[in-house]
Amino acid sequence: MKIAFFDSKPYDIESFKKVAEGKDLNIKFYETKLNSDTAELAKGAQCVCAFVNDTLDEETLQKLLDLGVKLIAMRCAGYNNVDLEFCKGKIPVVRVPAYSPYSVAEHAIAMLLTSIRRIHKAYIRTKDFNFSLNGLTGFDLHGRTVGVVGTGKIGRCFIDICKGFGMNVLCYDKFPAKNSDLNYVTLDEIWEKSDVISFHCPLTEDTYHILDEEVVGKLKKGVAIINTSRGALIDAEALLEGIKTRKIGAACLDVYEEESDLFFRDASGHILEDDVLARLISMPNVIVTSHQAFLTEEALEGIATTTVNNILTYFKTGKCENEVCIDNIK
Repeated sequence: MKIAFFDSKPYDIESFKKVAEGKDLNIKFYETKLNSDTAELAKGAQCVCAFVNDTLDEETLQKLLDLGVKLIAMRCAGYNNVDLEFCKGKIPVVRVPAYSPYSVAEHAIAMLLTSIRRIHKAYIRTKDFNFSLNGLTGFDLHGRTVGVVGTGKIGRCFIDICKGFGMNVLCYDKFPAKNSDLNYVTLDEIWEKSDVISFHCPLTEDTYHILDEEVVGKLKKGVAIINTSRGALIDAEALLEGIKTRKIGAACLDVYEEESDLFFRDASGHILEDDVLARLISMPNVIVTSHQAFLTEEALEGIATTTVNNILTYFKTGKCENEVCIDNIK
């Protein structure tokens, strides 16, 4: 079976080759992202493997269908970049609903601690043998209130870590976990009472720009914002304005709304044309990582294993438990 693998990186190739060994799969790895211009590379393939910043719109999907592609295998949890309306009845889409929730949750905490304890600034100082503590004062997490938006596997891992720090945890989820001891509240309570807010929810019509200009006005002064989920959960311009007005005290971003043409590549020798991102990165209280929260050995192995199993299961049985069903996500 031939698989066209788009937006591949060295760590993808290593993990997928290891998992696919001996399984009669011919994986062709392409560095380029999938879109209507590159879809032709999938000629002869029965399956396309795509990632978060590939473009699977109607035009791209129609080209893949014309080429004989029978399955879209997303090697991630999200599928907001796939036109599911078009796919319905034409081509199935499978995904990786969970890999290592600990990897993302731990990265969120790592960014928070780095920010509030000024670890990144101290690291740079000591490289210059500057051992002054001026300007490095942080604050304790113990006793602070954290608002967690989204209580799936990653959100609950994050909650467990926060409880270990002795934090008060407030939760919001459109579909609250049943029979749990989680303290669910309204979104307005999250905005108004939280010292830290962390997003762990999918990107849908309901969650698009869930943090916008209006919400920024409701936030507790000095709040720290963490986003390791999807960039478009946050209106980047509203976030920037909140930072400039000192309403938002810190921002830890592993994702960004307009990341598709920037993240996962080296742009250090180029002028950054995204003025909002450039401004955010220039802020002393903003930490940006390039969508790396998932990047652990355990997560990569889990992603590869689930993706390969999804493909094999679908072509063997005609169905897969990880198929994205449009009727279930509306």
